[in-house]
Amino acid sequence: MSIKLYSYWRSSAAYRVRIALNLKRLDYEIVPVSLAPGESEHRQDAYREKNPQMLVPFLEDGDVAIGQSMAMLEYLEEAYPEVKLLPGGQPLRSQVRAFCHAIACDIHPILNLRILQYIKSEFATDPAAHWYGHWIHEGFRALEVLASDGPYVFGEDISLADALLVPQMYNARRFEVALDDYPKLVAAVDHCNELQAFNAAAPEQQADAPAS
Repeated sequence: MSIKLYSYWRSSAAYRVRIALNLKRLDYEIVPVSLAPGESEHRQDAYREKNPQMLVPFLEDGDVAIGQSMAMLEYLEEAYPEVKLLPGGQPLRSQVRAFCHAIACDIHPILNLRILQYIKSEFATDPAAHWYGHWIHEGFRALEVLASDGPYVFGEDISLADALLVPQMYNARRFEVALDDYPKLVAAVDHCNELQAFNAAAPEQQADAPAS
């Protein structure tokens, strides 16, 4: 087994890469890196030497060692093309990429743990409910228009769009964001979550998840 994924159980970015690895039926090893306050293993010297950004996930595969989940997904698509998660033709291929980047670049970065912790620390307020809900709605309104009628985000075939949407929907539900206005997105996620590849990637299924 050559692939290692440095991961934190509740990291949305790590979650999306776990989904892709599972969909591609690749063998890989999870190396837990705790982001939990008081542990912060991602800031320790051993991990910083691997990834100067001190973020998870981080992927190692032979000579390849990269951060940034979207770069990992593109790498896996090129290196392991037997199961394709990007459509072969245009314009759908670019539409899937655009959907993914709407989540990875616009929604997720302002909702991740370090942003929420910073707001709470600097402004003495818990931003979770209002902040999270506002930016989910800002993003999901557009994604609902872009999505197809299913069963997956872009029709009959699973794509990277599903791998990106499922973790973001997981967090929206965790923060109790109302999702009634996004029936296509909800249906796609619920359909994905019936599949083992998605179930095995879920945060609660990870070895570093707290015991329930």
